[in-house]
Amino acid sequence: MKKYILAAAVLLLVLIIILVFSFVISDDIKITEYHPFKSQEARQKYFDANAKASRYWPVPYDSIYADTSYGKIYVRVSGPKNAKPLVLLPGKGGNSLMWYRNAKALSHKYRIYAVDPIFEYGLSVYTKTMKTPDEIIEWLDELFAALNPGGKINLMGLSYGGWLTALYALHYPERVEKAILVAPASTILPMNPQFYFRGLLMTVLPFRYFKESFFLWLLEDVAIQGKEGRQFVENSVDGDEFDAKLFKTMPIPVMPTVFTDEELGNFKMPVLFIAGKNEKIYSAEEAVQRIEKTAPSIKTKIIADAGHGIIFSQSKLINEAVINFLQ
Repeated sequence: MKKYILAAAVLLLVLIIILVFSFVISDDIKITEYHPFKSQEARQKYFDANAKASRYWPVPYDSIYADTSYGKIYVRVSGPKNAKPLVLLPGKGGNSLMWYRNAKALSHKYRIYAVDPIFEYGLSVYTKTMKTPDEIIEWLDELFAALNPGGKINLMGLSYGGWLTALYALHYPERVEKAILVAPASTILPMNPQFYFRGLLMTVLPFRYFKESFFLWLLEDVAIQGKEGRQFVENSVDGDEFDAKLFKTMPIPVMPTVFTDEELGNFKMPVLFIAGKNEKIYSAEEAVQRIEKTAPSIKTKIIADAGHGIIFSQSKLINEAVINFLQ
């Protein structure tokens, strides 16, 4: 009980900060030729860096922009043109490149659409803010309709993207063939108070020490994987600092929520929940226990030696689990 009280208290502080920042981001958005960047020079720096990072994408891809009433959404597309669509939604702070370790395996039999969310650092351009779950659902529906007009999609999301996946699948079951939730933020259980506390420190005290501490804690399963894993975490910190210097203040996404028992039991399509045994945002075992109790139709898989960095630390096992589920 104390754990949840502390979580609620920290969440309240986070909500207060979000409320303050919401006044900074006006609904009357000033659109310049370099929006959402701070300057034309900043825009060019980011595009150059993104092009360099895109070299790690292991398969050929097309770059497309989908128009929505909330802005233009960048999508990185790979795989056979006539294959079934699989849309990938990254976690908070990520964009389409987050899936570079999964792209080759998943695009072998599927047409994958890796999205740069409109409220993250990436190539998408927001022209309108979203403040409610209904607005996020509307944005997603417009995006998916543009990617696969009139047809169904398979939908997969990590962390915040996992919550978005569950949210959309619950409200538009006729548009989703199968849904995959990889360590979804909230959704099943309240978030670990440490996540909010460490994230709050990183926000209020914008020094590298707090940001590095947050990433090392959250992605511990990656950091302990030798030199490559530690470099991945260092690059994540560097990238976040680099992006923050180039972009204007980004829209604050809607806070993820925990689904009710009724909501969890109301999915109309096959759903797969995946989490690492060492997940930091909540207990993977407790999440599975709640799913088995309230929504036994949802398939579950816990992967050993993995935490919140699961798509990097155990990418092969993730790819196998997703492909087996989709087939």
